[in-house]
Amino acid sequence: MWIILSLLILSFLVFFHELGHFLVAKLFGVSVEVFSIGFGKKIFKKTYKGTQYALSAIPLGGYVKLKGQDDTNPLATSDDIDSYSNKNHFQKIAILLAGPFFNFILAFLIYIVVALMGQKVILPIVGELQAGMPASISGLMSGDYIRYINGKEVKSWKELNMAIMDAKGEVKVIFQRDGVLKETSIIPKIMESKNIFGEKIQRNFIGIISKGEIGVVKYSFLSSLSYAYEQTFQASKMILQGVEKMISGIVPINQVGGVISIVDFISQASQSGWVVLLTLVALISVNLGVMNLLPIPALDGGQILFNLYEMVSRRKMSENSLYYLTILGWVLLIGLMALGVYNDIHRLVFHG
Repeated sequence: MWIILSLLILSFLVFFHELGHFLVAKLFGVSVEVFSIGFGKKIFKKTYKGTQYALSAIPLGGYVKLKGQDDTNPLATSDDIDSYSNKNHFQKIAILLAGPFFNFILAFLIYIVVALMGQKVILPIVGELQAGMPASISGLMSGDYIRYINGKEVKSWKELNMAIMDAKGEVKVIFQRDGVLKETSIIPKIMESKNIFGEKIQRNFIGIISKGEIGVVKYSFLSSLSYAYEQTFQASKMILQGVEKMISGIVPINQVGGVISIVDFISQASQSGWVVLLTLVALISVNLGVMNLLPIPALDGGQILFNLYEMVSRRKMSENSLYYLTILGWVLLIGLMALGVYNDIHRLVFHG
């Protein structure tokens, strides 16, 4: 059952991505020849107003086939007024950007739903004060409920931790004790730590340990907008950093996951409740948006790069360059997909 759910979720995310391309292409008068969810043999197809809508046998992606544009043939063009190749560079870039943009919009909307539904978090309640650390002489006590850091409301221990990490200099803390709000200031101690990629970093510490109390945190509609923006931005930033760390060799290539990992993550998340599942779906949607913007010729980002080159140089790319760069992009993309599947199978076989 969870495999079907995972495939449905992946198909929906791809559908939403392709819907972005489809709507903006239509907006600029480009004929859409095919709108397919999945690849391979078409198991269902219906033509409506010149567009063939299809459901294909391999539900691990999808595509929109525009008139005058073909991912399998980078040299395909058409001089017809309703073709993609007949549009100017700004219109082409807008069509290309629309897919990833729709992924970010979808993630943003999902995060709003998560914020309104409420989610279980570790509350920002002090459990212990570490001896010899700045907080031990700040007046904070075990049981204090921290509400604001430098004027910013914190609703979870994670938000509290991030606010302290991002602070420049003195940290102003507003906390609640016995129903009364109190204030104190703490100068953090800069110490060595590790980030999520295992790199050694210098960061702020004030010396407080969480009480570990769990609570459900909900946001008002206006607050949910800010929350959704922050989550979408942070997810995008984390994924870009992950790509950078992988290229630089800090993150080993055996950490690259494929569709099997995604299905497994969705399976685990679906057993943990709707909020966890929705959060994961939002993260995958952001991942699709970011990855499609990478400057790989087979992806939207690569095609955007080609258009920017022609805009700046004011000349078209040679057919040979376009062809071989696109082939190289497909080889790289297929290689990454194969690596992800290999790593997934290796983990299943050797780690259970």
